[in-house]
Amino acid sequence: MNAPCYTGAMDLGVCQLRHFSISFLSSLLSTDNSSVRLDNSSSGASVVAIDNKIEQAMDLVKSHLMYAVREEVEVLKEQIKELIDRNSQLEQENNLLKNLASPEQLAQFQAQLQSGSPPASSQQPGTATQPAPPSSQSSGPSA
Repeated sequence: MNAPCYTGAMDLGVCQLRHFSISFLSSLLSTDNSSVRLDNSSSGASVVAIDNKIEQAMDLVKSHLMYAVREEVEVLKEQIKELIDRNSQLEQENNLLKNLASPEQLAQFQAQLQSGSPPASSQQPGTATQPAPPSSQSSGPSA
């Protein structure tokens, strides 16, 4: 490289890719690397041809990346939609359960949340959270 051919990060990448391409092409053609350069002594046609090939390769990479990103965005949009639907379903279920629960059950649940103890469904067997039916109902006459 004679002089820097870049002014920014993207230009640096293009410059490095151009020099790599020239080295690679030279090795393929079994020519000396000094005969193919990007300085003022190289032929303008070969530089333009190499620039065109580099630009085509970069466009191809860009289109593949854009396709992959679009695909990923579609997958993520679908996941977001499913999560929104699931959240809505759970909110409806939560509201229904709140409406069906007695004030005592709600108070007990709030106390469990504040103390950090597990919910009633995951407690040890034998520690029932539901009150037993009153004995007056079970001792009544049977039909």
